[in-house]
Amino acid sequence: MLTNIDPLLTPELLNVLGLMGHGDEIAVVDANFPADSVARSTCHKQPVILAGASVDQVVRAILSVMPLDEFVGSPVRTMAAPAGAEGLPPVQREVQEIVDATAGRPWPLGTLERFAFYEASRNSYAVVLTSERRLYANFLLKKGVVHPVAQEGR
Repeated sequence: MLTNIDPLLTPELLNVLGLMGHGDEIAVVDANFPADSVARSTCHKQPVILAGASVDQVVRAILSVMPLDEFVGSPVRTMAAPAGAEGLPPVQREVQEIVDATAGRPWPLGTLERFAFYEASRNSYAVVLTSERRLYANFLLKKGVVHPVAQEGR
């Protein structure tokens, strides 16, 4: 057992996050996403399945241990809603709030057209499949740098 670790961060997911390096991306996707076929092209080669979890819960858990890349304009990208949709879908607004709270500042989400998102996900480190049923609940999170901790005498 570990303390101060979100229970959604399973041993498999913690291993994936630990192996990722600066600039690697992880896809957190909804139940409609073709997770198995896309994941076969990733470094991890299979989806990390978090049955019963929503996308916002998983993003919050991941961001509790993984920094976002400060060297890019949009370290979190989402699948764009179709043309004509008004504003961000509710799930995207929720994730935007999580990103902003984690960063301590506004940090706008980037968007990718549906097929561009699929391709970017194939190039990600891993795909995390949630049970999210809301539409357009697919996100790519780019890992940032873990800064050194200052130690006395060094």
